[in-house]
Amino acid sequence: MNFEMSDDRRMLAESLARFLADTCPVEKRVDVAYAEPWHSETAWAGLAELGALYALAPEEAGGMGGTGFDIAVVFEELGKALCPEPVLASLLGLRLLAAAGQDLEPVLAGERVAVGIGELDAPYDLDGIETRAEDGKLTGRKSVVYGGPGAERLLIAAQSGGKLALFEVKAGDAQVTGYGMIDGGPAAEVFLDDTPGELLLEDARGALEEALDAGALALCAEALGAMEVVQGILIDYLKTRKQFGQPIGTFQALQHRAIDVGIEIEQARSIVILAASALGGPEGAKRVAQAKFLVGRIARLVAEEAIQMHGGIGITWEYPMAHFAKRLVMIDAQLGDTDWHLERLTEALAAE
Repeated sequence: MNFEMSDDRRMLAESLARFLADTCPVEKRVDVAYAEPWHSETAWAGLAELGALYALAPEEAGGMGGTGFDIAVVFEELGKALCPEPVLASLLGLRLLAAAGQDLEPVLAGERVAVGIGELDAPYDLDGIETRAEDGKLTGRKSVVYGGPGAERLLIAAQSGGKLALFEVKAGDAQVTGYGMIDGGPAAEVFLDDTPGELLLEDARGALEEALDAGALALCAEALGAMEVVQGILIDYLKTRKQFGQPIGTFQALQHRAIDVGIEIEQARSIVILAASALGGPEGAKRVAQAKFLVGRIARLVAEEAIQMHGGIGITWEYPMAHFAKRLVMIDAQLGDTDWHLERLTEALAAE
């Protein structure tokens, strides 16, 4: 497997890094991510103008990429910047709209779209979806819809005619209750009560599974980027914080723990690369499940170790570590936690 990044992806990563450093420093991120609308409209417009969303869509559908590696490059940079912009919602929307043969240009240009799949009693499992559609009217509730506040269109998964279908709903026709997630960033509860919707896919299970795999890979890459920054912050702290007249990084016990953190992060990078290479192929779902399980476990470990080695300062609002730690823990809960993906992986291996 080629572990080297292509020139195009390297240029994309560098452009994103420069843009995010200017528009989304951690200090500014803390100001916007926890107050309505829980992200920066200016930063969102800048991401669209930069063309970052085009990297998330396949060329045949009007994008400039859409492969696992394209997704990983974009979200790793978002993770490094702890960016709260609802790019994950656009990724899911683009994959579903492409599967339905819809025009992607409005979303690629920055139109906000959100995808309602999970429900209170079925946060991850497609088989548990109870939202129903009858005669073009939808009834049900979608929970923790990422990017829901401010979205102009909603893509809703609902039971219809014995199949799992995909509908498009105008955001103004539904009751959208927005809020910020505990780690910052916009989410919403979407209430549907005989809400009119346009059928996009009569049998959408395959498209939904593919979109969720792409989203899970994106979260893994985001966690990888965040963990790299956490590692850098931790090493700098161990070099500068003194106790008993010497830097605490000279203590062998802390050296061993810091090295263990580095090893875990490298394992996470390896599985993200493997999942990115397999996305869209026959082993894509299995590799993504492996990645989400392993990265979820490692991300929580890295967050906990970094906080413990920092001590009290690591959980203060003013220190970036606290916000990175919250995001790393939250990533495990998005689009399937470690337990859910382990069960999914076990079932896939048993079926071979």
